Amino acid sequence: MKYRSIGSLEVSALGLGGMPMSVQGRKDRETSFATIHAALDLGITLIDTANSYHLDADGIGHNETLIAEAIAAYGGDSSNVVIATKGGTIHADEGPWGLEGSPAALHSAARDSAKRLGVEAIDLYQHHRPDPEVPYEETMGGLLELVEQGIIRFAGISNADPEQIRIAHRVLGSNLVSVQNQFSPKFRSSLPELELCDELGIAFLPWSPLGGITGAADLGNAHSEFQTIAEAHGVSPQKIALAWELALSDRVIPIPGASRPESITDSADAVSVTLTEDEVRRLSGN
Repeated sequence: MKYRSIGSLEVSALGLGGMPMSVQGRKDRETSFATIHAALDLGITLIDTANSYHLDADGIGHNETLIAEAIAAYGGDSSNVVIATKGGTIHADEGPWGLEGSPAALHSAARDSAKRLGVEAIDLYQHHRPDPEVPYEETMGGLLELVEQGIIRFAGISNADPEQIRIAHRVLGSNLVSVQNQFSPKFRSSLPELELCDELGIAFLPWSPLGGITGAADLGNAHSEFQTIAEAHGVSPQKIALAWELALSDRVIPIPGASRPESITDSADAVSVTLTEDEVRRLSGN
């Protein structure tokens, strides 16, 4: 496994997104444990979660607890595993997720997440989504306070635009180490954010890097260049998509979601795929 940096944290170049293990269509507990253990066996040391990854409105923190318990049950060395979690959204039974951007809400959510994860300080804590009811600078100030209080080691943001990234960078300084936005062959509108992260030296963590649950399966049909290059390399178009993202910048750390050991095993092999400059250009549409 290759490694990249998130601040002073050294993590695998590819992470594991835990969301599919806790939402609609999730597998049983044993399969989820097997998926997490398979990721650890492969050398994956970054696991992404959030307090809002759960099925029912009263199940807050399901994915955090699941990941913590799976790591505790792992038979190998897990001392270098970094769990990145998020706070700032409320998952309701129906309708859109609610948003919580006040410092008080973040402080409460972060402390609860630390308890569920069984850690004194969360390695990486990211604000999940901007709250239009709270000035972004105020929300970032709440993250800074969490760092200063030792509740979290480093801060990140998610679903942020370039202006918000610059605000976060101004408020948090070197404590801001990551931006987690949607990015994939299907969804490329976050390219300006990726480029800004590269400029500022901040890790960029694409969520749904294969295009989401339905988009991942149809990736080759929907994006013919990925299928063509995949055939040339003798691998799946999904592996080519992840290899392409990794080739865009050494700040990029894709976090494909998985709910089965086979899925994360296939994704992890993408780090061994080397694309030529011409292939990267073609995949980028240049």
